[in-house]
Amino acid sequence: MSVDAPATTPNYQALSDEAFEERCTDLWERYADCDLCAYECHVDRTAGQEGTCQVDDTASVSTYFPHFGEEDCLKGHNGSGTIFLANCNMKCVFCQNFETGHEAEGEPATPEEIAEMALELEAQGCHNINFVSPTHHSPHLVEAVKIATDRGLELPIVWNCGGYERPAILERLEGIVDIYMPDVKWSDDAAAAMYSKAPNYWSNVRESLREMHRQVGDLRIDDTGLATGGLLVRHLVMPNHVENAKRVLAFLAEELSEETVVDIMAQYQPHYKAKTEDVYADINRPITEDEYDEVIEYARDVGLERLYLDRSMLQNRGFSWF
Repeated sequence: MSVDAPATTPNYQALSDEAFEERCTDLWERYADCDLCAYECHVDRTAGQEGTCQVDDTASVSTYFPHFGEEDCLKGHNGSGTIFLANCNMKCVFCQNFETGHEAEGEPATPEEIAEMALELEAQGCHNINFVSPTHHSPHLVEAVKIATDRGLELPIVWNCGGYERPAILERLEGIVDIYMPDVKWSDDAAAAMYSKAPNYWSNVRESLREMHRQVGDLRIDDTGLATGGLLVRHLVMPNHVENAKRVLAFLAEELSEETVVDIMAQYQPHYKAKTEDVYADINRPITEDEYDEVIEYARDVGLERLYLDRSMLQNRGFSWF
């Protein structure tokens, strides 16, 4: 089920100093009229204004550590070197990390400090540097990668995002990000607006996925089982939204590649507002086995075989997984 890839060096090691500096300058300037994500708030974050992400131009990190809860090809034996950015450019009412994503739990961090975190994680044996909720602080992170590169960083960069991106910003990340890992939540704009407060999500995420795939292609796995580059898509199956999942999977297979690696996740729980507010009653439960089975069967019907599946859902029920 994997596409073998030889040992390779991260993309950013081939990027010239001039190109890095040009990317950094361009991204930092965008803080003054912010269009870093699909909201395009156009606030001046350098003057202390806050967009939908609820932060100015100060990046904060909630935590960083070797993460053993990621996909096998990322966590390996030593963990994925995960750096969680505080706040988020999406506002999902079911967010399981709402303290970080909505309530700004974290400590301010400069690019220099983020670079030191990355190098520390590398020294601990992590297999990659995994930026979680990175979009709204792209300038800090690109500069941090440059600083870390100059100090010897040699790990792939994972861009672990919600998919609510702008292709123009993704273009500035080409040659810096090795593995794009968007959590593609919605193919239904009305549901995206209601549950993730993300207008026009589906049109944005489709164009973003096309750009990600253009840059890095299908996920490549080396002979040790680790991802070296490419696109890995997550999709969280939601209760009462099987058709939403099917449209996501059809797009991936038909308009990107049947070799797209997809983690079809079954762990949804009604956290945060989804647990307490009646207006979200239709997502106030876990998904059923029947809902999950229907999504998986559809994924295979459209030709997707490189699937990560929820083992706890599928035990003793005749399914295999990536």
